[in-house]
Amino acid sequence: MPRETEDPKSTPCVTSRWSHNFSWIRILAFPVTIYLVIVLMMYWLQRSLIYLPQRENRIDVHDADLPTGQVHAITVSTVDGLELRGWHLLPDGRSAADYQACDSELSKGRHLVLYFSGNGGNRRYRTREFSLLTGLNLDVFVFDYRGYGDNPGSPSQEKLAADARSIWNYATQKRHVPPNRIIIYGESLGGGVATGLASELCQSRIVPGGLILRSTFSSLVDAGKYHYPWLPVGWVLADRFMSIDQIPQVTCPILQIHGTNDSIVPIEMGQQLFARAPEQSSGGIAKRFVELAGAGHNDVTLVAYNRFQQEIKNFLKPP
Repeated sequence: MPRETEDPKSTPCVTSRWSHNFSWIRILAFPVTIYLVIVLMMYWLQRSLIYLPQRENRIDVHDADLPTGQVHAITVSTVDGLELRGWHLLPDGRSAADYQACDSELSKGRHLVLYFSGNGGNRRYRTREFSLLTGLNLDVFVFDYRGYGDNPGSPSQEKLAADARSIWNYATQKRHVPPNRIIIYGESLGGGVATGLASELCQSRIVPGGLILRSTFSSLVDAGKYHYPWLPVGWVLADRFMSIDQIPQVTCPILQIHGTNDSIVPIEMGQQLFARAPEQSSGGIAKRFVELAGAGHNDVTLVAYNRFQQEIKNFLKPP
């Protein structure tokens, strides 16, 4: 019986078809490999892209460019043993000679602002915004994040959240300022820190005097997708700052301020966050969203200083 054999004419066709497909696989594999390498690099380097500190050997109270006696150095101990340095800024026209005199000023019934900064620079670069607040007869505590300014360590969402609780405890327990006199203030990424702290406190039935959010996002995930639409941000981002999920639990009065020309955190992200906030506080104060016409992300105090200051003044009430 004859042995079956392959048709020799058919073999080249199979080989040719396989070679053609393999060529396409090789062509596609190159950009896919490059993309995966970029994604992995972004994953490993993500915190260096999120947190942009300006390091200093030492930041002095004179760097605040305010009169002698109006700014005092303060420190807070973190749960993991670091010392975070910052400033206590007294209201305009006020001064104190020492720590005890500062405590005496804090006991006079004014609001105290806990200021949580954005992701870049350090406290030296925000003196104009501090002056806006001290000009409203407010005390201000500002601590640089770990790894920023003259502080040790390196930042992450978890560590910043723990440090924010330490700062709150410092203000309420060591400096004896009642919670209802404390305004939690968050700028940009600091809005994520501030919202997380306010949400946690309110869920513990400790209600701050208010929450002010300036130029902040709905979540860092949304901000990441905006700036890197070609990356799978939702999959790889470690520090997510999901303010949009935390703000529904905030029961203190809420003020949001956002520039209409913000290209870093578009105003739509702020509006999305505002939409998830309770309509009013536990005390019946309606939430408020303020649009600063023509203001961007970093020029708010240059473009709309007076309007910005007036809106905060309207928001504050005697404790």
